[in-house]
Parts: sequence; C-alpha cells; structure tokens
Amino acid sequence: MNAKTLLILLLLASATAFALVCVLLSRGRAPSTCQPRPPEPGGADDGRSLVFADLTPAEMAQVVRYLRGSLGVRLADASRAAPSDSCIASVDLHVPAKAEVLRFLDEGGARPPREALAVLYFGNQPDPNVTEYVVGPLPGPAYHRDVTVQKYGGKVPYHRRPVTGKEYADINALIQRELGKAPRFLAACCESDGTDLAVLTTAPRGFKSGDRMTWFVLFHGVAGTGYYLSPVGLEVLVEHRDLHVSRWRLHQVFYNGRYFAGTRDVEDAFAAGSLEVVRIAKPQADTVLGSMRPRHPPGPPGPLQYEPQGPRYSVRDNRVTFQGWSIAFGMNPNSGPRLFDIRYRGKRIVYELSLQEALALYGSNCPGGMSTRYLDGSFGIGRFAYELVRGLDCPYTATYVDRHYLAESDAPKTNQNSLCIFEHDAALPLRRHFSDSQSFYYGGLRKTTLVIRAISTLINYDYIWDFMFHGSGAVEVRVHATGYISSSFLHGRGTDYGNRVGPHTLGTMHLHHIHYKVDLDVGGRLNSLETQDMGYELVKDPWSAQNPIERLYLRRRRLEREDEAAFRLNAPMPRYLSFASPTPNKWGHPRSYRIQIASAAGEHLPASSPMERAISWGRYQLAVTRRKEEEPSSTSIYNQNDPWTPTVAFADFIDNETITNEDLVAWISVGFLHVPHAEDVPNTVTVGNGVGFFLRPYNYFDEDPSVDVPNGVYFSSDQDTGACGANPLACLPSTAACAPHLPPFRYGGFLNL
Repeated sequence: MNAKTLLILLLLASATAFALVCVLLSRGRAPSTCQPRPPEPGGADDGRSLVFADLTPAEMAQVVRYLRGSLGVRLADASRAAPSDSCIASVDLHVPAKAEVLRFLDEGGARPPREALAVLYFGNQPDPNVTEYVVGPLPGPAYHRDVTVQKYGGKVPYHRRPVTGKEYADINALIQRELGKAPRFLAACCESDGTDLAVLTTAPRGFKSGDRMTWFVLFHGVAGTGYYLSPVGLEVLVEHRDLHVSRWRLHQVFYNGRYFAGTRDVEDAFAAGSLEVVRIAKPQADTVLGSMRPRHPPGPPGPLQYEPQGPRYSVRDNRVTFQGWSIAFGMNPNSGPRLFDIRYRGKRIVYELSLQEALALYGSNCPGGMSTRYLDGSFGIGRFAYELVRGLDCPYTATYVDRHYLAESDAPKTNQNSLCIFEHDAALPLRRHFSDSQSFYYGGLRKTTLVIRAISTLINYDYIWDFMFHGSGAVEVRVHATGYISSSFLHGRGTDYGNRVGPHTLGTMHLHHIHYKVDLDVGGRLNSLETQDMGYELVKDPWSAQNPIERLYLRRRRLEREDEAAFRLNAPMPRYLSFASPTPNKWGHPRSYRIQIASAAGEHLPASSPMERAISWGRYQLAVTRRKEEEPSSTSIYNQNDPWTPTVAFADFIDNETITNEDLVAWISVGFLHVPHAEDVPNTVTVGNGVGFFLRPYNYFDEDPSVDVPNGVYFSSDQDTGACGANPLACLPSTAACAPHLPPFRYGGFLNL
C-alpha cells in the first residue's frame, strides 16, 4: 500500500468517526423544528394604534407639572390631602373623538392631538366641587379646558367624589378612638383591644343626595389570610361629610342584632349585664376560617402549556396581532380593560370593546351587608389589576405587560406584569368530522384562541377579565369571579339571607352584574339591528293534502328604534340578534355579526328604589343605542356616593331614536346570583361562576374563515396517517422535544400596595 492510498484511507476514517460523533452528540437534542419562527406579520400599522395607547408615566408627570403651574391654586398631593384641600385625583388618557380617529386611521387625516383627562378635587374653595380638565397636547402640555359642564350638564358636587385612601385612614383612626371607649366589652366579645380588628367599608353612604355616612364592618384580622370570613358582630356608622376631619363622628353602633348610639353605650350595656355577648376567640393562623395555605406538600406537576417554536402572536406597543386578528389594548384605571380597533383580516369589526362597571349587591340582616351596593368602577377596577402570577393566573410563557396609572398621588405608579397575552389550546376541536360512509376520512382543526387577560382584586373579590379571539372570526368576552365571599355575623334569622359557613359566619347572598360597551362597526360605521327567531306554521302536507304538518320557519325582523332594541333583564329576547351591514355577502345576505349572551343575572334593584337610576343599565340584558360622543360611558365614578342623583343615568341614553343605518353601540349586561355555601370557603371557585357573551360572524364571510387557519388536519383511509408530511399530528413527537427555556419565577405584586 503506497503512502497516497494510506492517506486517503485515514481521511475517510476520520470523516466517518466525525460523522458518528455528530450523530451521538445530537441524540437527545431538539430537532431543527425547535428553531423559533418569527410570528406572522401583523400588517402595516406604523404606530397608528398608539392613538389609543394609555398614558406613559412621563406623560402623566408632565400633566401634573403643567396643572400645578397653570391653575393658580394650591394643590396638595392627593395621598396626603384632607377633604378641605384641593388635589389632582387622577390622570388618564382622553380618548379622541371617533370621527377624528377614523379620519386618521382610514382616510390619511392628521393624527388627533394626544390629550389627558385630569380629575381634580377642589375642596379649598367657597363652593367645593369636582372638576374635569382635558390637558394637551402631550408630551408638552400647553392648554387645558374644563369639560365638566359639557360632560355632566353642571359642576359635580363635592360629596360625590370617591373616597380616598387618606379619607379611609382618617376614618379608621376615628373608629379606633371610639373602640377605645369599650375596652371590657371588646375583651369579652372578641379577645381584642380593637387595634387588631380589620375594618371593611360598605357603599353607598347614606339614604339621600348629599349624605356621606358609611357603615363599617369589623372582623378579626389574622396576618396571611382573608379577614372577610371572621366577623365579630360589631358594625359602626361613621358620619364623614364635613370638610374638617375633627368634626366627623360615630353616628351609630350595631352589635348582635341591637343598635346603640355609640361605643360607650355598648360598654355600659355590657357592664350592666343587659347585653348578650357572643364570645369569639381570636383565631389562630393555622386554624382560621378561610386560610389559603396549602395543606399538603406539592405533588407531581400538572400539564404545562408552551409554544414549541415561540409565540404565534406578536405584541408591539399597545397592539397585538394573531392569525388575522389585530387589537389595540389598554386599561382605564377606573373601569378596567378597554380594547379598540379590533380587526379581522384587515377589516374593522369593533371600534371599542370596554368594561364599564361591576356591581355587587348584597343582602343581610346586618346593616353593613343589607345596605351594600358596590359599584367597583368608583374604587378602581383597572387601578387594582395587580401583577399576575406566572404559571397560575396565566400560562408561564405568556407575554406580560406593565400598566401605569396616576390616582390619589402626584407620582405615577406601575402595576408590572398586570396584563397577559397568550395563545390558549382549548383541548377541543374548533370543528371536526369523521366520515364513515361513502368515503372514509377525518378532517378537523384544533381550537386555539388568543387571550388578553387582566385580574382585578376589589376588596374581597377577584374578577378575571378575558377577551378571546377565535380562528372562526368570533370574539368571546368572559368574566369569572373568585376570591373571598363577604360575610355578616350570624344572628337571628340570618339564614334568610344566605348560608352558614362558619361558627358565627353568614355567607351573604349577592348579585354580580357586569356591564360592557360594544361599539360594533360591521362593514363600516353604519349598521342596522336585525333579529331572527323560530316559529311554527300549520300547513297542509304538500304530498298528502289531507294531513297537516307543523312546519318550522324563520321569523326575520329589523328593529327600527331604540325602544324596540332595549331588552329588559328577564324579558324574552330573540335568539339571533345581529348588527347588519348594508353590503351583502356572496349569497345575498347582509354581512352581520351576532351578539350571543351567556348570563343568569338577577334583578339589579326594584324599579321603586331611589338609587335604581344610578344603575339603570342593569335593567337591560341588551340595549342598542345610537353612538354619541356625549354618551361615552354607561355610568360614572360619582354614581357610587350619590346614587340618588346620579351623575350619569344610562336610562336617559334610550330615547327612541332611529337605529337603521346608524353608528350603533350595544350595551351588554351579564351576571349571576351567588348564594354562598360551604364550598365557597376558603375561596369561591371559578367553576360555574363565569358569564359573558360572544360576537359571532353571521353571514359576514362567504364561508368559515378558519379554513385559512394553519395547522388544519385531514387524512383519508388510503394514506399513511403516521407520516409527518401527510398528517401534522404525526409531527408532534419530534415537536414535543422542543422544551421551552422558562424564565426564573419572580413576583413584585406587593410593591404598590
């Protein structure tokens, strides 16, 4: 063997060895399919969706700086302001007029000026009031205009302002001083000196316009668990209308079914032996009712949702795109999540989809419970949407977005990771068919959905707000209620108002009502409202004239006026109700989107109630009105503390105007009755406690648009179903090897409390 041959053999051996090493090293590695793919292009936007973007912290700070230098009045920091001070209560985005926005988005017009809406409390004036200013242009404000009269028809009386954290702190100090007047009673009833008792507000605050008198319910407070299940039977009524805190007073006391003028009277009755005292031991952390601490060590991990090749959606600024969908998202600090310019395949379907209000109305034989009608927008649905827990509140690999707000402080605050976006596999076919006749095949498509989610903690309750976008062109809106129930002290005939869930705890019955605004633009701004339902007609059998037959037929109707389109809560409503475009689809039907509601709401309030007008949106499961800039919201943050003379009464929106070929808005109410039971301890579960609605295409397309969604499956009996090229499901074993790189778990949700 010559040297040349030997060299060739050595090179071949080296190449073979190298190839074998590569094969061995590659074992266990993810295949090439694990390489991340860029998300599908979202279409041209050029930052246009920023017209809807929430204010940045820098913009909020600029507005505060401008107002402090331009109003000519002394402004205290709202976090420390007394009722007799003036302060900036909040700053939020002022959404431009729809006509201006559409000229910009659709016609190449000028970008509307970016402006803020500032709410100010003027307590340091001869006529204290609440004033709202539009401030702009941002980022360098140079003007402000008072829009209060334009929006509400007059100045907002000062007593309607929401209660601030400083006001609550001053009330708590007053309660503590008053509790100090009944030391022996507190020691006997509650093993307490009062300082360790938790105080829960109720609302509204009185019985007539101008009142500011609130019942506060007292509970045993135990660190690390919810106090809402541990009432001690003591409730106090505080008068706090006066602008001078020193003049506030305790107006009345309730204990175990009896009313007293003050805590000293309770102490005297106890000393005289005329007061029946229920002795409640101070609960311990390991035995307290409602503890959420796990009782067992962790077991095997559950299923993990992840994207083998990275997200198939794209998030840029305030815009998310996914398989033909495009959505601009944001958060109102008061009313919560809001979406704008929702498009599918480039066509706008919804201009605005926003939460308006959440009502919780209670029953009890204790004063605090029986008088509670929480309007959560007044407390701050968006403001109290805290950081989401990765891997539990949302999938671990979801995209998390920070939200910023300025309320009750001169400095902006950030709720980091408080909104999440993810693609959800519902483990359910979106559509499928197995053919067992004529020809044998299977076809189907997995149901995956884009979800935008936030969760608000409003005192005891946690509301999960979901907005879901399906491959069929449907939008699904859903809310789930969880968290702690509220409770009253069990006495007398308490079980007429709920169920006993603890030794002295009554789980009080209550209603949840949620209201949404849906500004649909189906095939353009001008739509009409069409209904369809079923009927039977008795006809002679065409092929046997002597025999009758009940023939099912379709009743079609176009609603002409707002009064026809206001469907009372428990009244029958057509099964099919659609926003119809003037343009037809391929088959000659109006391109439409159907509203389908899934709800079990109870009566919000009797019509005779003096505060019913403040929540008159609750009269209707659905009301459709002509869109007006002067009717931007169905309620107001000022309705909570003066429901007797509401600042905004939704019932006034319905004035029988024509609704044919007009720009229309659907106002949708969903809700349910909740009678707490033993299984609501420690927490109410989300199972069965979710309501919502769908916006579904109805002849909007010429066929189901999901046929163009990737990852459809089809195979026939004469194919090799195990071949990856013929059946995408056969590719999953290799795809499943693409384990994600999970970021470390971190949580900062307690920072802004």
